[in-house]
This record gives sequence, structure tokens and C-alpha cells, in this order.
Amino acid sequence: MALLERVSTLVRANLNDLIDKAENPEKMIKQVILDMENQLLQVKTQVAIAIADQHLLAKKQTENEERIAEWNRKAEMAVNKNQDDLARAAIERSLQYQQRRESFVQQVADQKLQVETLKNALTKLQQKLDEAHAKSELLMAQHRRARTLTKAADAHAKIGDHSTVATFDRMKEKVMRSEAIGQAKTELMAESDSLDDRFAQLEKEDEINRILGELKSRRQA
Repeated sequence: MALLERVSTLVRANLNDLIDKAENPEKMIKQVILDMENQLLQVKTQVAIAIADQHLLAKKQTENEERIAEWNRKAEMAVNKNQDDLARAAIERSLQYQQRRESFVQQVADQKLQVETLKNALTKLQQKLDEAHAKSELLMAQHRRARTLTKAADAHAKIGDHSTVATFDRMKEKVMRSEAIGQAKTELMAESDSLDDRFAQLEKEDEINRILGELKSRRQA
């Protein structure tokens, strides 16, 4: 049965190997889960059909046994009535149903085996699907951790990048130079202001002395 072959292939699949070899493990395992779910649905349908067929065959087998018993009863009744021709006809009909008996026994046995095979396949596939779901959740967590570690490593690499460090050093030197120039200008301005203040003080003293001399002169006069 092609369905059982596909199920067997899925059940035998080593999920760890598939994950390790896949370029996109997350996408791969999602596809595997989808395939398993589709096959699981088909197997469930086939199990239901097989069980229904088993019941139908068992019912027909029972009916066949009832026919055998019925024609045997009729044969006995005909013998009791001394109607050998009817007895022979009844016995012949009973033999026809008895020939079918072995066929029904074999068909019912084969159908039971098919039902058990499909049930086992269903159980194994369900277990494999549960395993795939568990590995899928684990895989998601692993991928999230891997992405986080990758981002952290990239950030660390950027921080430790020599070109970035050199850029910061140049910016630092530029800032320090600007600060030095500003400080020098401030000092020059301060010196300039101090010089102007000294000359202004001299001029102020001269003016005071002139006014004081004028006052003294007018008093003496």
C-alpha cells in the first residue's frame, strides 16, 4: 500500500539528521510536520474504512453461518418428512454456503490484520508527529538564542572594530583641539582685557591728579 510506504518513510526519518542537513531547519521541520499531519489524516480515514469493512465482512460471515444452519435444518426437516429430493437440495445449498465459509474466515482474518497494521502505523505516525512538534518548539528556541547571540557578536564586533575606534580617536582629538583653541582665545582675551584695564587705570589716575592739581591751584590763589 502506497500510503503505508509513505508513512513508513516519515516514521523512519531521523529528524535530527534532517535538521542538521537542512539549509533552513525551521522551514524544513514545518514541512515535515505538514506532511505528517496530511498522512495522519489519510491513515485515520483508511483505519475507519478498514474497520467498517471488517464489520461488514464479519456480518456477512455470520449471515453465511446462519444460512448453513438454516439449510441444515431444512434438510433434517425434509428427511423427517421422507422427502429425500428436498433433503438433497437443502444439503446441496448448505454445502454451497459451507464452501464460502473458508473464504469468509480468510477475508475476515486478512481484514483484521490490515486494521491492526493501519492502527500501528497510525500510532507510530502520531508519536513521530508529537516528536516533530517537540523538536519544532526546541528548534524555535534554539534559533532565537542563535539570533540573539549573533546580534550580540555583531554588536561586539562593531564596538571592537579598529576603524570605529580610529574614528572615535579622531573625534576625540578634534574635540580636544577645539577646547585648546577656545581656552587659548579666552586667555588672550583675558590678557587683552587686563592690558586695557591697566591703561584705563593710568588715564583715570592722571585725570584725578589733574583735577586735584586744579583744585589746589585755585585754593592758593
